[in-house]
Amino acid sequence: MMTPVKRVNRFFMLLTAPLFGLLLCLWLYQPPLQLTLDTASFAAVPGPVEETEQLKQELAAAKSKAAYTIDSIGASAQLYKQTTNAMNALVSTAAAQASRPERIYNRRISSRLGIPADVISTDRITIELYRLNPGNYTAYALKIRLKDTSAMKMSLAGDGTGASETTLQAVNRYGAVAGINAGGFADQNGKRYPLSTTIVGGQYLYGFEPSYKDLSFVGLNKSGQLIGGKFTSRAQLDQLEPAFGATFVPVLLKNQSKMVIPQKWQLAPKRAPRTVIGNYKDNQLLVLVADGYNENGNSGATLAELQDKLYNLGVIDAYNLDGGGSSSLIFRGKVINRPSDGNLRRVPTSFLFFK
Repeated sequence: MMTPVKRVNRFFMLLTAPLFGLLLCLWLYQPPLQLTLDTASFAAVPGPVEETEQLKQELAAAKSKAAYTIDSIGASAQLYKQTTNAMNALVSTAAAQASRPERIYNRRISSRLGIPADVISTDRITIELYRLNPGNYTAYALKIRLKDTSAMKMSLAGDGTGASETTLQAVNRYGAVAGINAGGFADQNGKRYPLSTTIVGGQYLYGFEPSYKDLSFVGLNKSGQLIGGKFTSRAQLDQLEPAFGATFVPVLLKNQSKMVIPQKWQLAPKRAPRTVIGNYKDNQLLVLVADGYNENGNSGATLAELQDKLYNLGVIDAYNLDGGGSSSLIFRGKVINRPSDGNLRRVPTSFLFFK
């Protein structure tokens, strides 16, 4: 049996055996040692002083380059800022110049109306209220710029099955800021139905009916432009993409030309409360509501007078809406005109304007 001492000695012998073998090999093989001094290489190796000086030079060069880069970036940023400011100024100038003819035109047509009695202006709409007194009648005007096509709609009392309401009720029901009566209607069995072709929300209420006698359609298309006239087919009207509209008589102006007023409508009645709607060449709308104390033909305005007035105001197209006791002008929740019935008449359709 191997004693503990022998086991330890054996362990150390095994551990040191490789080392002794290596020393033995080195002793048996001793290559000659040659030392060659390369003075050129030795001289090229920089010492501590030379290294410090070289680092200083490199740092100075790097600092110089960094300063140049910073100056270049600063100059570029300044140039970019100046260029941006110059471009913004050009854009602003171009926009101002582009809108200048529009402003001049707006001032010109507004000056013919006078000074507005009240104005509502929002991001969606601008409405200016004017009071007119040409001499033979008293009237009120709304000049309307639609900035959003949804700022004007046509209301339909009830579900179109003969219901009616005053324009003030329609204004309050929909939360509008202004409103006028729209198309004509026919009474039947105690109910009131819109005349002929009527479109609400882009849908035909009773289907399309070709224009007959002196009736004409008037409304807005999906782009917020006034459209109207006589239409012999639905396809003809659909090409204009109507959003809403109603029917009455007659057309007063078309393409800045006076249309012939049918003899019947010149005399029955000759004078009356009237509601008309038209548009300028920049697509602003103009509404005129003439006062009259009855429908007997001895108060209010003639259609020819309103036609002349609209023409002189620079209106391009104009259409007569329902009149007499139906004529209604609501502004800021108040009745502006004087209804000839003494109270507002209930009608099936109204044109409404929203903030």
